[in-house]
Amino acid sequence: MSANAAAASGMPDSAINLIAAALPGFETLLEQAIAAVRQKVTIDGKISAAKLEAEQHAAHGLSWLATYVMALREMKAYGERLQAEGRYGATEDYAIRIGAGEYAAQIFGGIPMSQGEIVRLGALGLPAKAITAARSDAAETLIAEGNTPENRARLVSLFSQDHGLISVGDPGLDETLEAIRSEMRRFCAAEVTPHAHEWHLENDYIPMPVVEKMAELGVFGLTIPEEFGGMGLSKVSMCVVSEELSRGYIGVGSLGTRSEIAAELILCGGTDAQKQKWLPKLAAGEVLPTAVFTEPNTGSDLASLRTKAVKHGQGDAAVWKVSGNKTWITHPVRADIMTLLVRTDPDAAGYRGLSMLIAEKPRGTDEDPFPVAGLTGGEIEVLGYRGMKEYELAFDGFEVKAENLLGGVEGQGFKQLMQTFEAARIQTAARAVGVAQSAFDLGLKYAQDRIQFGKPLIAFPRVADKLAMMAVEILIARQLTYFAAREKDAERRCDLEAGMAKLLGARVAWAAADNALQIHGGNGFALEYPISRVLCDARILNIFEGAAEIQAQVIARRLVEG
Repeated sequence: MSANAAAASGMPDSAINLIAAALPGFETLLEQAIAAVRQKVTIDGKISAAKLEAEQHAAHGLSWLATYVMALREMKAYGERLQAEGRYGATEDYAIRIGAGEYAAQIFGGIPMSQGEIVRLGALGLPAKAITAARSDAAETLIAEGNTPENRARLVSLFSQDHGLISVGDPGLDETLEAIRSEMRRFCAAEVTPHAHEWHLENDYIPMPVVEKMAELGVFGLTIPEEFGGMGLSKVSMCVVSEELSRGYIGVGSLGTRSEIAAELILCGGTDAQKQKWLPKLAAGEVLPTAVFTEPNTGSDLASLRTKAVKHGQGDAAVWKVSGNKTWITHPVRADIMTLLVRTDPDAAGYRGLSMLIAEKPRGTDEDPFPVAGLTGGEIEVLGYRGMKEYELAFDGFEVKAENLLGGVEGQGFKQLMQTFEAARIQTAARAVGVAQSAFDLGLKYAQDRIQFGKPLIAFPRVADKLAMMAVEILIARQLTYFAAREKDAERRCDLEAGMAKLLGARVAWAAADNALQIHGGNGFALEYPISRVLCDARILNIFEGAAEIQAQVIARRLVEG
């Protein structure tokens, strides 16, 4: 261990020690908050959906409080891992100290659920006595000695020396994962970052040679078992790849999501024959998939889904004929298969009548996007998240082979979809971390290079403060994301952890992009500067894979159910 690391890790009042001393009070506070909100939303001992909806401010505030407490736990765990490896230095100590101090202060002062929505502990039904009890001496010290101007200045000085090439809060990966990270970073530097802004401005597809290179690197088969032609790697590896590719360009990072969702659906719910047929093709990038779930008038309310599939014919000639409309479908033109959620039993209410189809289709072009009978669509022009293109689709007798009913059994579609949500939200959180890191990279470089009043922008405290908090919150979001991935790899239920990682990661990405654009000043508002793209890309993260409000509602329900 270096002298610097020894000094940082050996201090009796190190950030880790302060969190450890303050955490029991926050844990107790969370338990009391859960009990208080539970009382608000139950009738005769049962959770009332109507009361949970009516008490959304308190319920969603509980979700954010739980996310903050988990963030404190994971900052402590991160520091302890680095200490054990002899890698805990001043940069890590200042980052953890600032982050823990700020989050502790926000817990007592008000947690921002969005720019205009601040939740305070009293709104959760917590009595003043419980709040006072949580404000231990350790918590007060953490707040007083955490997010100070001096600490922010020291942190910025430390990471500025590395010219932003390091990622503050690296989770400490093994050699294999570090090699994967390096490979993805080199790929982006050569094939993605120099061209991403042009693709965005022109609303162009990510070129197929780039997609083919991703296939060669194993991006599409990353977590698919080796027996099906994949690499059989962990969900943590998925986070590494998603983060680094999204740091280059979110569209490239999101291409991997298409295959991840499709593979997860088939692995969890498909027949042996379906696994043998489709998984090797997905792993090799031979087929590109798209997820076709959302409808114009349903959004997150999948129980109201109306697109129907009716079976016609018998035996090998049997087909499902699909009719209805879907919207916000990503990358459908160049996709070879659609994982298509439909209603196969019109008499079954809600989720029970839903089934999942593996719908084959030919690849299209801009000139002829859907060269197949029964399927048409129109592009939805979007602010950001380009490179794949969004479409609204209309099905009118579109045919799917009967053998392509996922799992071979009707009525399992919603259950099959739910099995993918943990992995999908973890990956979305990783994409958010990558976008946030991209914003940080751009903001730091501009602040170092831009000279105003005879000195670089980074010399001004308000600019440096923005960069410090960006780095700290990226660290926190990264730790939550990788923790959720490790839980998934351990085959433990992690919908709470995945949801919290996604909830926080999306907010952090938007804040980082907004602050980085502010550092650019007027230039940031010019389309020619990449930060304008990153701002647009960051905004979608709070909406897809479960809007922030839906995500908070799901987390809250899990917490109060116990």
